[in-house]
Amino acid sequence: MQVESFFEWLGQALGSIIRFIVDLLSGLFNTLANAGGNFVDGLSRALGMDTSIISIIALILGLMLLYSAIRAFMRASIVLGIIWLVLGLWLLSWIIN
Repeated sequence: MQVESFFEWLGQALGSIIRFIVDLLSGLFNTLANAGGNFVDGLSRALGMDTSIISIIALILGLMLLYSAIRAFMRASIVLGIIWLVLGLWLLSWIIN
């Protein structure tokens, strides 16, 4: 009887530790998901755009096009810089109200 009682106690202790770790990680990931959602909501509200994934991808792509334009201007490639700049501004003006 002593052995069964020991293993029952050990199983309960191990189960409690695992449950604590799972609850801790669940709370952490839930907090990170809420923070990410609040960030996207605030960003989209400030820019006046939708919170859809397509709008966020278009925003990132537009910013990358503007970055490419700046790099092209720094390399003294005026024509390519103007092309990247126009494309980036066109895309950003399309999603930002």
